[in-house]
Amino acid sequence: MDVGSIPAGSATAPSGRGGGRATQTLMIAYDGSPNADRAIRYAGHFLRAEAAVVVTAWQPGGMTSARMSTLAGGMQPFVDTQLDVGVDRALEDEAERINERGVVLARECGLTSRGTLVEVESTVWGALVAAAEALDVDLLVTGTRGVSGLKALLRSSVAERVLKHCHRPVFIVPAKCEQEPQLTL
Repeated sequence: MDVGSIPAGSATAPSGRGGGRATQTLMIAYDGSPNADRAIRYAGHFLRAEAAVVVTAWQPGGMTSARMSTLAGGMQPFVDTQLDVGVDRALEDEAERINERGVVLARECGLTSRGTLVEVESTVWGALVAAAEALDVDLLVTGTRGVSGLKALLRSSVAERVLKHCHRPVFIVPAKCEQEPQLTL
């Protein structure tokens, strides 16, 4: 399995568009949630691409909202770089484990897949859109969390932002699908 990080501005991955290739490539955004599992199952059931890349976005510990709000407030806490490196390594290791589960599920659903990680530099949706560009995929697949009401007002939807900002087709599997698709291999 190819689990690595996509460097910013990298376009060395297999091309889904252009370049004279006929290979169709899916990118499946995967965070380990039941909704992400459902998105993989729907992709495996309804989409027949030659390749799928399961992408897990991960955020270094130094970028956590509590730490960033402290830094924004002008208070500079003592930063132990050794601690930061250990936290970041643990977060990246967890992201790799989540990504590996997504790749296994994608393969069980009949997709030829590999995994990769993308580091979040500002927003998760931005990292996913950048990954879709870097990988030059034909279709980005994502699930939704199904948040509504006040929670939806307070928290923007990653899937909604991906849909608005991605310049590629997006296949969104809603959280409240009535039933899982039957696996047909």
